[in-house]
Amino acid sequence: MRDRNWWLLVAASGALLVIAGAFGAHALEGRLTPRLLAAFETGVRYQAWHTLAMLGVLAWRAAMPLPGQRLVLGLWALGIALFSGSLYALALSGLGRLGLITPLGGLAMIGGWLALGACVLRVRTATRD
Repeated sequence: MRDRNWWLLVAASGALLVIAGAFGAHALEGRLTPRLLAAFETGVRYQAWHTLAMLGVLAWRAAMPLPGQRLVLGLWALGIALFSGSLYALALSGLGRLGLITPLGGLAMIGGWLALGACVLRVRTATRD
């Protein structure tokens, strides 16, 4: 199976985001300040969107493998780890300095979207929209 490890990573990310979402909604409510709970929920939301986006790129790659798609996947995976991971750690530990990592994850996510655009621009099609 092509991209087996990427598919496994997306599956794990999907499972973890459901667990994190349920944990945040049921176990953390009332135990964290509203600000820390909001940070945790932001991590879940961004992980969800980027996990779905990775799923889309994997499906696209199965139909039309292109240079740069792995870069997109890698940047989004790094972004999830740094952005969402730092927000989860910040919310659970209360260590504010963990928030210094969050923008690095955001930059990786942005880089993934820009790399996606570059992949699309490189596609040569017979018809133009």
